[in-house]
Amino acid sequence: MQLAIAYVVAAVVFGGLDALWLGWAGPNLYRPALGDLLAPTFRLAPAGIFYLAYLAGMVWFAIRPGIAAGLPAAALNGALLGALCYATYDFTNQATLARWPGYVTAIDVCWGAFATMTATLAATWAARAFAG
Repeated sequence: MQLAIAYVVAAVVFGGLDALWLGWAGPNLYRPALGDLLAPTFRLAPAGIFYLAYLAGMVWFAIRPGIAAGLPAAALNGALLGALCYATYDFTNQATLARWPGYVTAIDVCWGAFATMTATLAATWAARAFAG
């Protein structure tokens, strides 16, 4: 039950944060920096696959250890997971695309660490409080 609660809370928190972020960053950061590299419209299926898998990774690699060891462990594991996953995406783009600004990578890695840590903390707290 704890992990189900954690998954749902992480989905709500991460999804809400990412919706706010993408609503601002799309027109203000990504479109000016990446222009024609971006798809003209949002593609729901790949995004859905990412979110379902990423949330499962958050639960397994950050929230589950946080339930056992406490909120500081959840925060550290969430921040590390977010930074690593977002760095993988951004540095791969930097390595393979003709145009991918380094400042986009730096901002994305910080965002991934913050958003994942925040969702992980909320989900760990909820799982421990309501199903512990």
